[in-house]
Amino acid sequence: MPTFTYKARDNRGELKESSILSDTPENAKVALKQQGLWVLDIKQLDDAPRENPFTSTSAKKETSEELEPGVKSASPKKDPSSFQEFLEKYQPISLKDMVIFTRQFASMVESGVAMLRALNVMTDQTQNPRLKKALVQVKYDIEQGSTLSDALEKHSKIFDRLFISMIKAGEAGGVLDQVLNRLALFMEERSRLTQQVRAAMTYPVVVMVIGVGVFYAMLTLVLPTFQGLFDSLGSELPAYTQFLIAISVFLRSWYILLIIALIIGSIWSVKKWYETKEGRFVIDLSMLNIPVLGDIFKKVAVARFTRTFGTLTKSGVPIVTALEVVKEAAGNAVLARAVEAVQVKVQEGGTINGPMSESKIFPPMVTQMVAIGEETGQLENMLEKVADFYDIEVATAVEGLTSLMEPIMIVTLGGLVGAIVIGMYLPMFTIISKIQ
Repeated sequence: MPTFTYKARDNRGELKESSILSDTPENAKVALKQQGLWVLDIKQLDDAPRENPFTSTSAKKETSEELEPGVKSASPKKDPSSFQEFLEKYQPISLKDMVIFTRQFASMVESGVAMLRALNVMTDQTQNPRLKKALVQVKYDIEQGSTLSDALEKHSKIFDRLFISMIKAGEAGGVLDQVLNRLALFMEERSRLTQQVRAAMTYPVVVMVIGVGVFYAMLTLVLPTFQGLFDSLGSELPAYTQFLIAISVFLRSWYILLIIALIIGSIWSVKKWYETKEGRFVIDLSMLNIPVLGDIFKKVAVARFTRTFGTLTKSGVPIVTALEVVKEAAGNAVLARAVEAVQVKVQEGGTINGPMSESKIFPPMVTQMVAIGEETGQLENMLEKVADFYDIEVATAVEGLTSLMEPIMIVTLGGLVGAIVIGMYLPMFTIISKIQ
């Protein structure tokens, strides 16, 4: 019977390196799992030792010559001056990339694939160079004895606190496969909600851009040609046409650059103010008070809160820690402040629904469901039901908003074009009436 060497972690997170007799690697994994060990890597005793992916061929030779046997080499740092590494450093990682990675990683771990093997496969399949580089580093850190959560925490700009907190809970409870599945489901729901809102806003934005572009082109390109015709006829232009011509002259002057600069400066100032705690609270509160849109923003914030909080508590994350993570991942400063008040009360021994009911951002249905969940010990299930309900509410509200905005945008676009056409033909009507 062949001998397999393995790296695994127990329920306390301690790294175990030993060997086991088994006929196949799969049976060896099953036997180790029955012993309460989470397999990181397993291979036959005669397999070649794994190499450091960060070390070049020459560096490996030097390392093997200089280091004593049994001493692990540190991961050498690359020269960050190359253009390719610059692009990798700032390559955006979309939510879709994270959803694909999480779902595939969860499927492989649940199927019993060793973690290092799963990370190898994910590294080869990942198309995003920045994510690929991070996974290579994560795999190397695990080989050096780090836990998965500690290795991921070094890349906090890619894996947020919610992701890392759930991985820690899964490692502590020995249910990493289940946690990864919940995390994948959570990210898929979050991606679906984001795509719904984005798709609903795409149509009015596109129509608005086209309308403004057509209006600008007619004012700056079409109307000036008619102005020359009107001047040659020597007739006094109507006041409305003179107003449009004045706007056309202004748009073709350098003053328009000053207006554009003021708009850009205002946007930049608001963005910088939004980065402050006070500014973010004021702007988020204002967005919640916008007619029609404010209700959608509120439902999206509540859906994200309940989904995140429910996923964390179901994964075994302590309530106080879960509230801390939810506060940072809320996406709305008003809701974050309400969650902070809940966290303080929970730390003092109070309930969750008490301070939630005092906040105006949480609808009565949410606080009632949370109260029932606390009384019955089914808080995470109640939170997931509320999240499902508000996901449907958001989808319905977004669909209704899109249906409402379609005719409004069409009428607006027609009105802009019609305003220019009327301004161009009013002088002709005046000239025709004088000729008659």
